[in-house]
Amino acid sequence: MHDAINEETIQSNHISKQRVLGLPDDLLKKGKHFILIRTPLDILPLFGKVVPPSFFELGLMELVQIYNDLCDIGKPPPVIDAEELQKDPEATLRGLCKDLEIPFQPSMLSWEAGPKPIDGLWAPWWYNNAHKSTGFKEQRKYPEPFPFPLYDLLEQSLPLYNMLRRHVKNKSSLLSSPLPPPDLPVPANEKLLAWVGDEIVTRDSAEVSVFDSVVQGGDSVWEGLRVYKRKIFKLEEHLDRIFDSAKALAFENVPTRDEVTSGMSPSFNLYGCTLIVLAEWKPPVYDNEHGIVLVTATTRRNSPNSLDSKIHHNNLLNNILAKVEGNNAKADDAIMLDKDGFVSETNATNIFIVKKGRVLTPHADYCLPGITRATVMDLVVKEQFILEERRISLSEVHTADEVWTTGTMGELSPLGLGSK
Repeated sequence: MHDAINEETIQSNHISKQRVLGLPDDLLKKGKHFILIRTPLDILPLFGKVVPPSFFELGLMELVQIYNDLCDIGKPPPVIDAEELQKDPEATLRGLCKDLEIPFQPSMLSWEAGPKPIDGLWAPWWYNNAHKSTGFKEQRKYPEPFPFPLYDLLEQSLPLYNMLRRHVKNKSSLLSSPLPPPDLPVPANEKLLAWVGDEIVTRDSAEVSVFDSVVQGGDSVWEGLRVYKRKIFKLEEHLDRIFDSAKALAFENVPTRDEVTSGMSPSFNLYGCTLIVLAEWKPPVYDNEHGIVLVTATTRRNSPNSLDSKIHHNNLLNNILAKVEGNNAKADDAIMLDKDGFVSETNATNIFIVKKGRVLTPHADYCLPGITRATVMDLVVKEQFILEERRISLSEVHTADEVWTTGTMGELSPLGLGSK
């Protein structure tokens, strides 16, 4: 359709599946473009009234192609979701006009009922009800149930819709935040690949099913590894721990060591296990040059009577509650005590102290037997210092000559001034 708005502006609306191929780049570069999308959940139930529903008729693949083509010529178009337009027409149109660098006009919020001379031959079928409208109408609070014979088509089309919806600005959501997205600590991690289940996916597509037991029950195991000079630090020890943890939780169909470190078999996820491999740039999480600040948490470390710390699991609420206390005290981390009041570890690392020439660290009864911890213990013995693995009281930490923490992500972190 073409509609003369004034002497200098021509508006042109196109259905993506009827895109004219071979349009010259000059024509695309001269125009101001935007893309209007609508969820297949709403569109598919309407198709049976006119034509049979099909992937082609939805036109989402063509819309993605159009978006990419416009990005390639340096004109990424704004994307508008029909749902947002119906919820708040004025705000959505004002934002669109700002993106297109055209003035907003209140007349954009209403129109005369159709039909119009510019309508195409298909308009009487598609727009029979729209001809009666004179403005934006809010969506029904309770939409009609989705016809599940169309489920397969919905499954094919939703990823394309969601791909375009990621580019919608200021979209409303139950979980939306008024704050801008946080900056990544390492910008290089913006574009990375992850292995999830049985496929390699991009960052935005790296997700686990809501039916996975890690979501519903928190029962998963994990390892964080570091690479130094193109070699994984203590790989075999990390593999030992993750396999021991998986065995302790009675996981089935656990991949072998060779499969984890080489090929990634698609059969892993057939009976429950979902293997996730995420490689990213990760600088040390603490300021190891100036030292870290610790406080003592009131949250006690789990007893092995209830949850054995030797299982390296993802159910970290115990540690998170202590970390919240540390955050509230504006500290880097929090020391956690065991049920008898002796030092166990911090919420994220193991702990060492030096007292009168002796290196002390707590028993691994309430704390994770860390791999960096074991490495430091081996080095202490190798260098012929005195090592004691025993119960440590909080007062011994307060009066220690030196204190540091160890962990794969934090490496070796000395205690700085200001700790409590």
